[in-house]
Amino acid sequence: MRFDKRIVLVTGAAVGIGRACAIKFAAEGAKVVALDVNGEKLEILKKEIERTNGEILTLVCDVSSEEAVNNAFKRAKEHFGNVDILINNAALWRDMSPFLESSVELWKKYLDINVLGVVYCIRAALPDMLEKEFGRIINVASVAGVYGNANMVHYSATKGALISMTSALAKEVAHKGVLVNAVSPGSVSPSDVYDLQHTQPTPLSYMGRTGSVEENANLICFLASDEASYITGQNIQIDGCRKKQ
Repeated sequence: MRFDKRIVLVTGAAVGIGRACAIKFAAEGAKVVALDVNGEKLEILKKEIERTNGEILTLVCDVSSEEAVNNAFKRAKEHFGNVDILINNAALWRDMSPFLESSVELWKKYLDINVLGVVYCIRAALPDMLEKEFGRIINVASVAGVYGNANMVHYSATKGALISMTSALAKEVAHKGVLVNAVSPGSVSPSDVYDLQHTQPTPLSYMGRTGSVEENANLICFLASDEASYITGQNIQIDGCRKKQ
């Protein structure tokens, strides 16, 4: 198994890409720590993974709180040990607001979760990774962070920040065996659909369909694996040849 004895922490793990990652990592031997604000859906995920004899610790956590993040990492370390692989997936994205109608409060909320939430998680995980000279950090960004989406300036800005953060941090820690990459999904199938392989038609990609959450998880797991040992500082778009908006 690719991730035997590895400890993986996934944020935003209760639905969508995060859920698909938790399931795939567990299936490939990892011990999974799943963080989300939705405790009810985390419990469903826990039962799903345990039915296949996977190992999982679920923790309700709002990543916009540095204290909550630090407490979650402390509990993860006590339960399983140091985190080897960090998947920063938790994010807000659904709001569609013209720039002049997006309030400062909304901007702060997006920045607190989409940017600072990632910062808190990396700061909690990185010292142990540097000490043992091994670590994988994968940040889930978005094509919106690459070229920007109208009426989603706030979201696009946070994902652009994440892509830049990925590149900069990778240069600081590569010599210590810690690899930092980002993935930028395009249109993804609805996160509340149970089927991991579900796709549906969309005019936004030249392939004419959304990407499944499993396809996104496959890329993330590859970047976390030893097969990707010479890849760092990259942002990989997974978008079915997206049509730029």
